[in-house]
Amino acid sequence: MSKALVAYYTQTGNTLKVAEAIYEGLPGEKAISPLVEVESLDAYDLVFVGFPIHNHNIPKKVQDFLKKVPRGKKIALFSTHGALTGSQLSREALEHASVLASEAQLLGTFSCRGRVPYSVLEKLEARPEHRAWAEMAASARMHPCSMDLEEAKAFAKWVQAKGTGKK
Repeated sequence: MSKALVAYYTQTGNTLKVAEAIYEGLPGEKAISPLVEVESLDAYDLVFVGFPIHNHNIPKKVQDFLKKVPRGKKIALFSTHGALTGSQLSREALEHASVLASEAQLLGTFSCRGRVPYSVLEKLEARPEHRAWAEMAASARMHPCSMDLEEAKAFAKWVQAKGTGKK
């Protein structure tokens, strides 16, 4: 049985909720840790890396972490965002993350919506060029929801099975 790590970066708690669901969905030996506290990936066969998408991009701390993932390390990426799941904004950030971790063996990606703080929405709604996005993000206020978290658990099991060659 392999050992898995769920490493996450969060500011509002959305990504933490998904990280906990992924952790809960993983059978076997596992650990969960804030990304900034991870010193080495050597002890892990599989690493889940989670992050929020801010301003259509990945936080700098996450970018730096992904660039240091060792060659051939099995990873899976997960993100939270205010955009509609599957939208261009959510896909582009995951694509960017996969390029940063290009030395790793990417087994899968997962994303779901997350509540955007009201203070952020207020600032965005004040600017005409951001109004449409702010309206879309406001509809994410109930996320991540229980269905999102169940899907995250299923994603964790699927990735682990894929990583160990069991289907």
